[in-house]
Amino acid sequence: MSGSQHWDDVDTYFSSRLSPDDDALEAALRDSEAAGLPQIGVTSLQGKFLQLLAQIQGARSILEIGTLGGYSTIWLARALPADGRLVSLEYNAKHADVATRNIARAGLDRVAEVRVGPALESLPKLADENPAPFDLVFIDADKANNPHYVEWALRLTRAGSLIVVDNVVRGGRVVDAGSAEPDIVGTRAAIELIATHPRLSGTAIQTVGSKGYDGFALARVLA
Repeated sequence: MSGSQHWDDVDTYFSSRLSPDDDALEAALRDSEAAGLPQIGVTSLQGKFLQLLAQIQGARSILEIGTLGGYSTIWLARALPADGRLVSLEYNAKHADVATRNIARAGLDRVAEVRVGPALESLPKLADENPAPFDLVFIDADKANNPHYVEWALRLTRAGSLIVVDNVVRGGRVVDAGSAEPDIVGTRAAIELIATHPRLSGTAIQTVGSKGYDGFALARVLA
């Protein structure tokens, strides 16, 4: 049996026991596929991991950069109290429309909203609203802009907040210091920022599973 088949089988076993999709999550995946959205979202195990992080954090406000079909948004929003708030930023209007419907069907439209447009335009507008600091930021958008997203996350959080950056391993390509590929350049810059910024303490974890070989970075905002 190949390594990737083992990964798939283990993911299937763990997800069936620890993070099974319910009707709302299954519908979100189904409608996203029917709408032709790329199949690049988090897995159910990763969604449950994000939810647990938010719950451990006691999060009352979450910022998500990159909505896609709203699958991860649903997992995160379910960690919030009834008066919590989740703001998700999505570049693609079609994706945002699918996500908005999925979020509403899950009964979470009172706590979660999707804002459409380039995140680097939406983030200054969000900052102008002077929102309460976000307790958790999940970054899963275009990788070239990852360092900019981390910088904005720092501006919109507080000491003790968590920042999660998804897809940082890039199938192992992240080690290529000479790469000119935008996703690698952006990811390496984000890792360097986390490593050197005096207000961040972070780590990165490699993962394998049904979505292949990748990983995420996790950083805590310091005082």
